[in-house]
Amino acid sequence: MPTAEQYDKISEKAKELAELQRREEEVKEEANRDADTEIFKTLYSDFVMSEYDEINTLCDVLKVNASEARKMIDEFPQEYTVEEKNIPDLIKQMRMSRRKLKGENRDNMAKAIDTMIDAYSDHLFKCIDSIYWLAPYKNPLLKMRYNEKDLRKLHKMKTVEQRREVVDALCKYWEAEIEQSGMVYGKDYSVLSKEMRVAKKAFRESIAKITNQSLNKSKKEKQREFILKTVCENHGIGARMIHEMMPTDLHKASSPNVISQEIKKLGIVSVNGAFYKMPDEIKKNIWAYTAAFIDSDGYITLDRKMNPRVGLVATGERGKAFMQEMYKSIGFGRMHLDQKSPQDTRLINRLNFYSQDDVASLLTKCLPHFRLKKGNAQLLLELIRMKKSYKKSDWYKSRCDEIFKLMKWENHKDHVGFDWAKENINLDDIQKYADNCKMSVMDSMEQIGTVL
Repeated sequence: MPTAEQYDKISEKAKELAELQRREEEVKEEANRDADTEIFKTLYSDFVMSEYDEINTLCDVLKVNASEARKMIDEFPQEYTVEEKNIPDLIKQMRMSRRKLKGENRDNMAKAIDTMIDAYSDHLFKCIDSIYWLAPYKNPLLKMRYNEKDLRKLHKMKTVEQRREVVDALCKYWEAEIEQSGMVYGKDYSVLSKEMRVAKKAFRESIAKITNQSLNKSKKEKQREFILKTVCENHGIGARMIHEMMPTDLHKASSPNVISQEIKKLGIVSVNGAFYKMPDEIKKNIWAYTAAFIDSDGYITLDRKMNPRVGLVATGERGKAFMQEMYKSIGFGRMHLDQKSPQDTRLINRLNFYSQDDVASLLTKCLPHFRLKKGNAQLLLELIRMKKSYKKSDWYKSRCDEIFKLMKWENHKDHVGFDWAKENINLDDIQKYADNCKMSVMDSMEQIGTVL
């Protein structure tokens, strides 16, 4: 019969194998993402194509059918509205309300306005990124005058002639801007300024050729919008109930079977006939929502081998659907669904982040929004930066030990009766460890923020 020591050795080997398998999967995921990036560079960096040519090229390169290829290039973010108001009007209204406030209430309103502007800017960038044929010309496009409706019109341009007209205006502006940079003000400078103004005007004229009428929604689009809104507001609703809630004109044109087919196309999660979908308002500032979720039902920690670990946890069928939605919105991480609970209660669902790049990306974007676990996030970001570039520094090992103890402190400081001596932690040294942060040292070594 095996001894206890042999069992321990077997357990350690199993852990090592599991870690190696996890790292192998991470490398494969990164390779797949890099491959996708190279494909899109090949398709959209050489010349302007019509939508028809784009679909054919995608079919040849990715070996998919035309319908799947069309879905890849025809997705445009839904209009960003809050309580049926567009964001510019809402921000204007909020600024008017701020004039009547004083003190802390005024500061809170200012922060809310800044958050709204950041979320809307992120939404506009996503709109621009969805217009694939403009990807090589993003730099001059950002210097043009446009709004969300203008971007929607650009997305509606399908022919080569329409697209080339826009690209021609952007390139003329870009060339004049490059030639003008560093030039002393004079006659040539004025000529180039005029060329830039003419290019901007040509850009606006190209957009104006797409009518507002072409942006109106069809009955099919209204049906999909109603399904999305209903599922977001009524988690766990079924197709028959959605059909019964539809207004008369949409009710006559659809059925529960039609709704079930549409739901597959809309990316709504279905669990045993119950539908779940995260509201788009949350997705528009997904990092603020993710930070709040980690604060309440997630964790930020590291293991004894100094590997960073971040995760979100939810239970039950609704939690499973929620994890799937979060994974789609964030775009990376690894899901562990339907795990058995130690207390034999509802099944546990997790979205975990293992690789250093994923953890660093997630925490950097969520850092401004953390309320309870900001200290944990800062410690992991410091550790990841150390592991990438400063492993040979004489202070590396000692600082890793300090970070491990600080992480234990952050995770258990509210735990009454926690055995600090077992972890070899002296509470009197916690502040000294916190003050010994190496971020400023690494900044100075990399000459960040210094005059060269």
